[in-house]
Amino acid sequence: MAKLRHIAISVTDTEAAAQFFEKAFGMTRAGNAQRGVYMTDGVMNVALLDFKDEPVPGGFPKGHCGVIHFGMWVDNLEEAEEQIKAAGGTYLTGRKETGPDVYYEVKYRTPEKIVFDITESGWKGAVKDVIPVNT
Repeated sequence: MAKLRHIAISVTDTEAAAQFFEKAFGMTRAGNAQRGVYMTDGVMNVALLDFKDEPVPGGFPKGHCGVIHFGMWVDNLEEAEEQIKAAGGTYLTGRKETGPDVYYEVKYRTPEKIVFDITESGWKGAVKDVIPVNT
């Protein structure tokens, strides 16, 4: 079963956004991203990204602020790809990569054109399997 473990958000000031996530939600920094910072709550990874004057991936206009895509951590990339395509999803970009400390994303679109990615390697600060607490 795939697990929602990643959300990417486009922001105009990554430091201010990171401080907000720390103060408002108690999240901590999991590491630096190419264009920003990764935050974590211990289970989920939130990428706060500043694309500056570049187009925001996924067809968003320059300067877009908000959710860019979500990420699913899967057990088997090839099986997940088959399920996605059978459900009407389409491949966008990316490929599986291997090696120590390698994080990769393979991006797709839903039939409604919502961008998401899948990975077997996860994201910094995310935990794949969480044991639910019985209440």
